Amino acid sequence: MDRKGFLRLVGISSLAPVLSSAGIMAHSSVKQGIIKPKRLGKGDTIGLISPSSRLPEKKLYNKIVKQIKKLGYRVKEGMNARNQYGYLGGTDDERVADLNAMFADDSIDAVMPFRGGWGANRILDSIDYELIRKNPKILVGFSDITSLLLAIYSKTGLITFHGPVGKSEWTDYTKEHFEKIVSGQRVVRIEKPDNEVCNGCDKHTVITPGRASGRILGGNLTVLTAMAGSDYLPDWEGNILFLEDVGEDIYRIDRMITQLKLNGILDQISGFIFGQCTNCEQSNSYSLTLQQVFDDHIKPLGIPAFSGAMFGHTSKMITLPVGLRSRMDAESGTIRFNEIATIP
Repeated sequence: MDRKGFLRLVGISSLAPVLSSAGIMAHSSVKQGIIKPKRLGKGDTIGLISPSSRLPEKKLYNKIVKQIKKLGYRVKEGMNARNQYGYLGGTDDERVADLNAMFADDSIDAVMPFRGGWGANRILDSIDYELIRKNPKILVGFSDITSLLLAIYSKTGLITFHGPVGKSEWTDYTKEHFEKIVSGQRVVRIEKPDNEVCNGCDKHTVITPGRASGRILGGNLTVLTAMAGSDYLPDWEGNILFLEDVGEDIYRIDRMITQLKLNGILDQISGFIFGQCTNCEQSNSYSLTLQQVFDDHIKPLGIPAFSGAMFGHTSKMITLPVGLRSRMDAESGTIRFNEIATIP
């Protein structure tokens, strides 16, 4: 029996409680059904909150509000969105209060953080998941917002969106891909970027050729590994894992992917996509390369895998609906969603 088969066998019996606490087994809420949020159109209202870090300068809040309005949306800020508590955007109670309030507010059509940073993990155990399940809305963000995207999907079945935050650069490429996904007009296929789009970014690289299907799940690698051992991670079995990161030495990427391997997550996925690892440097002349890390940990899985997709800490990013059934082609670098992510 191979290792994957062994993990399945023991997971049914003696190790089931352990695997469940690590977030490897499916949560009952997702088993009850996937929930899609209402589509977002121009003129709808986006609620801006600060569930993680505060902005470094107060004047940036006004600049971001102006930018979101320029995109064609109305804006409503959380009551505590401009608060400061050390490096956080308010105390834990203030930040989670704004998140819960946005989902309870019927005038809000989508929820978007001003920025990521750090802090969302601190409020996961205080979120009103039942409130969110009964009032589904678009929640979009990336980086530290990975915590909220995965936890809310896992606990409620609500499709969430790995995409820009208020502080993002909102280039034409980012706006186009965001609007394609949240407007719910058609099924979306994301192509490999051409050289003009991927100017200075990590290029498309095939790790293992082939095609895979499954729900697309993931986010920031550092944040995801910080959630390991909690019950806020989704069921990975037969699904596509996507990851990105920023400012990490290669040995740290190696360490974190090793952690996913030891947790049993890599043994369960059907496909693997790595986006941009912005400013991820080899720390010295004898460092492994990022490609060597993938060759050591991902290639032996024998599943379709590629790197260089346009998501992560980059000015040009795609938006990925977390939890939506999808297909990927490692050789062409394409991602196709099997259905529309939102409802009328």
